[in-house]
Amino acid sequence: MLAAGLFSGLAACADKADAPRSLAQADPAEGLKLVERSGCAACHVIPGLSWPRGRTGGSLAGVGARPLIAGRLPNQPDVMVRFVRDAPSLLPDLGMPAMPLTEPEARDVAAYLYTLDDD
Repeated sequence: MLAAGLFSGLAACADKADAPRSLAQADPAEGLKLVERSGCAACHVIPGLSWPRGRTGGSLAGVGARPLIAGRLPNQPDVMVRFVRDAPSLLPDLGMPAMPLTEPEARDVAAYLYTLDDD
C-alpha cells in the first residue's frame, strides 16, 4: 500500500512540459514587440534579439519547453501571464520587477515566450 501511495505521488510531480499551452486571442508577434519595448533584454538573453543581451535574469531560450517558470512555478499559461505581469506577487525573492503591462499585453508576451521552445 505504501508503494502505491508513493507512485501516485510521483505521478503528480511528473514533467508537464507537453501540457497544452495555448493562449486564445493572444498575438506572439505583438508579444515580441512588447518584450522589446519593455526592455526585457536588459536582464534576459532573448533569442532573436541581439542587443541588449542581459545576463541578470538568465536566458529565455527554450522557456516554452521548460516544465517550470523560474525553476519554481508550473509553466502553464495562466501562471506565465501572471508571472510576466507581476512576478513579485508570485516570487518576491526573485528580483524581477512588476511590469507595466495590461492583462492582454501580458497574454501576448506569454504567447511569444511559448514560441521559444527550442534550447
